[in-house]
Amino acid sequence: MRAIGLTLMLLPLAACATPPAPQPSGFLSSYEGLQASQSSRAVIAQRSDAKALKGVAKVAIADPVFASGPDNAWMTDAERAALLREIAAQLCFKMSERYEIAPETSADAVMRTSVTRAIATGRMGAAGAAAVNAMIPGPIGVRAPDALGGLSAEAEMKVKDRQVAALIWNRDAQALGTDDPSLSRIGDALQFAKPFAAAAVKTMTSPKAAKRTIDHEADPCAQFGPRTRPVDWLAKTATGLYMPSSRGADDAAPAAPPAKP
Repeated sequence: MRAIGLTLMLLPLAACATPPAPQPSGFLSSYEGLQASQSSRAVIAQRSDAKALKGVAKVAIADPVFASGPDNAWMTDAERAALLREIAAQLCFKMSERYEIAPETSADAVMRTSVTRAIATGRMGAAGAAAVNAMIPGPIGVRAPDALGGLSAEAEMKVKDRQVAALIWNRDAQALGTDDPSLSRIGDALQFAKPFAAAAVKTMTSPKAAKRTIDHEADPCAQFGPRTRPVDWLAKTATGLYMPSSRGADDAAPAAPPAKP
C-alpha cells in the first residue's frame, strides 16, 4: 500500500517532467525549416527532404561527438567515451535496418551526431527506488524526483554537403514511468541513446523505405557486440536497476568538441 501511495503522490511530478524546448547548439549545418513537436517523453524539432532521401542507399555514420558547454563538462573521460560508444552503437543498429552502412568515400550520404546536453542521474536512492518498484505490478515504476537524468542531441544527414534531414532531440527521465533507476551517473543518458537513435533514423529515412534484413554473420555493427543482450535484461530483472554494459568504451578515446561545419 505504501508503494501504491508513493506512486499516486508522484503522478503530478511525472506530468510536469518535460524536457526543455529544443535550442540550437550550432552543431548542425542548418536549422532552417525545423518543425517542433512533443511526445509524452521527448521534445523534438525535425525536418526531412523526402525526395532527396529516396536516392540514398548507402550511409556513412560519423563518430558522435560532444558539443562544448557546461552541460557536458561534469563527465569523466570514461563516462564520455561510454556514452558516445552507446550512441554510436544504437545509431548503427537502427540505421543498418534501413540503409547499407558504408565508408564515407563510397556512401551516398553522411550522418553526423552531437550530444548537446547530458544531465547526470542521481545515484542516491536508486536502490530504494528499485525496492519500491519491485512491489508495483506492471512496467511502470517510480524514481526519486531529484535524481532524474537526461539527454539532448542533434543529428543531420548530408548529401554532397547539402543537409537533407535534421533532428534536435531532448528527453529527461520521469519520476513515474519506465525509465529505470541506475547507480551510474550516465544511466539515463545511456538508456536514452536507443530512443534517440530510433527518432534520428525515422527522420532520416524515406517513408516508403523497406526494412533491411540483417545478416548476423556479416553484421556491419559487429564491432559494438550483439544487438540484443539477454544478460542485461536478466540483471535488470534481478536488481530492478539499469545496468550499463560495456561496448568496448574503455578502448575508445574521448572525442574533442566539434568544429562548426
